[in-house]
Amino acid sequence: GLSLDDLGVQQLMALTRQLMGFPRHLSQHPGGFVLTKGPLSRMVPIEAASMEERTVIEWDKDDLDAMGLLKVDVLALGMLTAIRKSLEFVSMRRGFQFQMQDIPAEDPDTYDMICKADTVGVFQIESRAQMSMLPRLQPRCFYDLVIEVALVRPGPIQGGMVHPYLNRRQGKETVSYPSAALEEALGRTLGVPVFQEQVMQVSILAAGFTPGEADGLRRAMAAWKRKGGLEKYYDRIVDGMTSRGYDKAFALQIFEQIKGFSEYGFPESHAASFALLVYASCWLKHAEPAAFLAAMLNSQPLGFYSPNQLVQDAKRHGVEVRPVDVMFSDVDATLEDLPHEPAVRLGLRLISGLKSASAERIVAARAQHPFEGAEDLSRRANLEQHEMKLLAAADALASLSGHRRQQVWDAAALHSRPELLRDAPVDEDILELPEAPEGEEIVFDYSALGLTLRRHPMALLRDRLTAMRFRSSSQLRDLPNGRLVRACGIVTLRQQPETAKGVVFVSLEDEDGAVQVIVWKDIRDKQRKELMGSKLLGVYGVWQREGEVRNLIAKHFVDLSDLLGRLDAPSRDFH
Repeated sequence: GLSLDDLGVQQLMALTRQLMGFPRHLSQHPGGFVLTKGPLSRMVPIEAASMEERTVIEWDKDDLDAMGLLKVDVLALGMLTAIRKSLEFVSMRRGFQFQMQDIPAEDPDTYDMICKADTVGVFQIESRAQMSMLPRLQPRCFYDLVIEVALVRPGPIQGGMVHPYLNRRQGKETVSYPSAALEEALGRTLGVPVFQEQVMQVSILAAGFTPGEADGLRRAMAAWKRKGGLEKYYDRIVDGMTSRGYDKAFALQIFEQIKGFSEYGFPESHAASFALLVYASCWLKHAEPAAFLAAMLNSQPLGFYSPNQLVQDAKRHGVEVRPVDVMFSDVDATLEDLPHEPAVRLGLRLISGLKSASAERIVAARAQHPFEGAEDLSRRANLEQHEMKLLAAADALASLSGHRRQQVWDAAALHSRPELLRDAPVDEDILELPEAPEGEEIVFDYSALGLTLRRHPMALLRDRLTAMRFRSSSQLRDLPNGRLVRACGIVTLRQQPETAKGVVFVSLEDEDGAVQVIVWKDIRDKQRKELMGSKLLGVYGVWQREGEVRNLIAKHFVDLSDLLGRLDAPSRDFH
């Protein structure tokens, strides 16, 4: 629980010696431990660390293990930043310092949200695979989240553990144990090994491994993809289990699951740590949605979802989101109307191309007294003409100049002037321009900010799409299983996991939400161009519905990107 700053280098080395014994490869020195006979730079690359007077060496972790040094993995999780910023906003709203420990445990409403897979933006369970799993697993307590985090991993998936666990949890399959000893190891996961520790327990209890040999198995699992080495355990596991009365089929299944864990399985402690962040982020999204959105926007880049998707989701949950405006926006997103139901004010940082230093000057100048117009803003914040054009393109001068076309005109008229004339007033007639149509405004929104607070682009196309018999996500939601349907949306995600055997998962966004599309390998190969190249994708397929789990099984694609015209909504691809 201590940081390196708490310990210091000498104390850390002393801790290493206590935990592991004095490594035989190191010699003692009055200043600490000596790693090499000559300069360390002759053995490994050394680079300056971000902290002053600190350096970093690029030493392979396996070499560290051979040296007998303690290896500590330090994970940088962006969600930790987002949660911290969320808690700061919550503290502002509630009037006292609100911390992680103040989040209510086991909140039923939060679990209701999780079971519906309403998890856009939260930690770990926001992915397409997790959203498909949540309504099936129905997490109702913290330990359910621990299992959820560990179960949707390449290891358990390839080891064939997912369906047996779900079937047992849903009562479709009887929970049974090959022996009382294995019930001790597997009882908490309904007889299915989900965690790395359970695999080690099974090897000890059922195959006769010593604890040291079980740890060797764990290491072999971690390194198998790079080095091999699991094969030598085959006979020990299979023969060891059959000689103790276990069925050979069960022993072979255990070995296959061990191979699956080599593809990335979680220790239980790791899963529990992640589950804590899962629950915290879910509670914040449910109970403090405005604070959560503002914090997520201020923590970008982060996670699966773009700022536009986060904003659209928050608006569907009733959060009021207000536009970027030089008269109200800070550099980051902020909350307004505190302590009542807050609204989120978008920050200047969202404006594409605007430097943070320029945004800070705007905020500082406004703090002295409000701007009287675009010219006053340009002069007092020392903004160049191109920076004023960036603000106008983002609709951030609305309080000073009116609609966007007028903003652009006013910004274009602000040529840089000599220092002596910078404070001289300009007296000329104001030219009033007509307001732009909504479609043009949306184009500028996406270009300048990457999101829009106006109507979703799909709302503008809905009449044409309805005429073509395409349904919205809300119209599809309650249709019965097996119905032939057509859906259309902006592609926000394409994903082809290694464990999916060629299946592609696509998310289509419209004005009401998202449609999840499953593309089998033969359809993917037949229509790769439409699948991979379309911004606006029409899908003909079969509606699949099992409880709260809904998917569209694709049978045919149509590229409808031309309907967008210049509405170039962003798309994120994952391969």
